[in-house]
Amino acid sequence: MRNECCILCNATDQGGSVNIEALAGLDEERVDHRFKGLPPDADGLTVGALAAQRRNLFTGGFTTPVLTLSAERLAHNLELMETYTVRHGLAFAPHGKTSMAPRLFRRQLDRGTWGITLALPHQVRVAREFGVRRIFLANEVVDPAALRWFAAELAADPSFRLVCYVDSVRGVELMDAALRGAARPLDVVVELAAGPGARTGVRTEAECAAVADAVAAAPTLRLVGVAGYEGEVPEADPERVRAYLRRLVSLTAGFDRAGRFRGAEEIVVSAGGSAWFDAVADVFAEIPELSLPVLKLLRSGAYVSHDDGRYREVTPFNRVPGEGTLEPAFRLWAQVVSRPSAEQAFANAGKRDAAYDLDLPVAQVVRRDGVERPATGVTVTGLSDQHTWLSTAPEADLRVGDWIGLGLSHPCTSFDKWPLIPVTEADGTVAEYVRTFF
Repeated sequence: MRNECCILCNATDQGGSVNIEALAGLDEERVDHRFKGLPPDADGLTVGALAAQRRNLFTGGFTTPVLTLSAERLAHNLELMETYTVRHGLAFAPHGKTSMAPRLFRRQLDRGTWGITLALPHQVRVAREFGVRRIFLANEVVDPAALRWFAAELAADPSFRLVCYVDSVRGVELMDAALRGAARPLDVVVELAAGPGARTGVRTEAECAAVADAVAAAPTLRLVGVAGYEGEVPEADPERVRAYLRRLVSLTAGFDRAGRFRGAEEIVVSAGGSAWFDAVADVFAEIPELSLPVLKLLRSGAYVSHDDGRYREVTPFNRVPGEGTLEPAFRLWAQVVSRPSAEQAFANAGKRDAAYDLDLPVAQVVRRDGVERPATGVTVTGLSDQHTWLSTAPEADLRVGDWIGLGLSHPCTSFDKWPLIPVTEADGTVAEYVRTFF
């Protein structure tokens, strides 16, 4: 338990930032063999001391492969989503499972976010270790040990707020049994499924009412709202997504008329992945006046780094370009280690280093003798565990020893492969390192 966390939080809003002392502890961690790509001669230095040296990524002893984040693009993306959510009257709890990086949590919270969204009890423990005071848990939790730990955290810290999904009567019963004797009730929202064959959630409004009745009968739980994930709408298009979101709003209003939110201080209505948050903004603007203040909570998480693949294609900013543009912040640097023919080359990054579940990496730039140029004629055709397969057209100028910069698709499976990620400035200077906890 961390009774001191409220004192140590840099509270830019009532959601609280993070535990400054815990963050400072990340700078005291020693650089060693656990962290890929870092300079071998930095072993034994603290992360803070290495950052203070402001080494250059290309001349400072870093080894390939090495994943980097652009300092400028990170800052841009954080500012853009802050501006967007404020403009549309949305509270924001970005999904922390994307990065699992407390330094990025702090930067998100410092930008006025309501809190952090998470998916699993382990992730909640990480966020609490770093003092996050508002957590939206977008999953039903039925593990008794996890639920008892939640109850202990809530009892130890009056400022801590946790909101959790429920999606079945059986789940409510298991949660209530595990939480018996808890000092504070656990706030829950009924998850409405996005349609037949969707992931989790209650399938019909009648079943949602039954789950809400079960919550009302459970003294350890308090119903505070309704939530869902529009990214699971079958054959999603703007019309289908908006229809689902209007079901979500209608369910909320119906619950309110029926008095199901008695005892709540506000009504939570939450949705919003990274592909349809424009639809969420539009439909949530239609929420009628209810009996309590409404927290319109958006949960998009991939924006923090964005990408050069899936999310570049599906971002709502493609549909509303006047609202701004996210910028891909990741670049994976690898080195050409084999050039067996004029049509083929291999670089020393593979599935252990690069996301590949949605799209293969994209060859962007080649760097040789300090000069960077487009990777013309170079195409990634596959990944082995430790190699990138490159097809090289006649115009490709690629030699063994060249560094090649790769754009990645899917932030969630990029962050998780790198426990310590250099943040690079435009000239290659590394002045910060992002620690992840997966």
